[in-house]
Amino acid sequence: MKKSTNIWKKSTNLSRLNALSENTIIALLGIEYTAIGDNFLQATMPVDNRTQQPYGVLHGGASVVLAETIGSVAANLVVEDDKACVGLEVNANHIRSVKKGVVTGTATAVHIGYSTQVWQIEICNERQQLVCTSRLTVAVIDKPKQ
Repeated sequence: MKKSTNIWKKSTNLSRLNALSENTIIALLGIEYTAIGDNFLQATMPVDNRTQQPYGVLHGGASVVLAETIGSVAANLVVEDDKACVGLEVNANHIRSVKKGVVTGTATAVHIGYSTQVWQIEICNERQQLVCTSRLTVAVIDKPKQ
């Protein structure tokens, strides 16, 4: 079995990532970062009144927020300090409905380039069944001067 290579250029931890989410849509939807591996970032989101559509199942838009959140944060962790990543395109295929519980999204890099990155985000239910598969493309830009 091939050993995974650590792709992160910025040091972080789950507490720091979760603290950055305060007072954002991420916190509003109950998204929490739960794992950082050598080459993946993972977060969970509850399926409850905040994330359900009127028919009582997980809203596809909430899945896209989870996917874009994890992918964008992961993208920004693999660039140098003078660079930032901004979204260009996100798509999602909704595979299975979820009525309650927690879904887990895992982002892995498909392509980490100088000017663009592509991330695959798989969202699964508590039985590890695929709920949504999403792909996020970001542009790598110079970090804006403050």
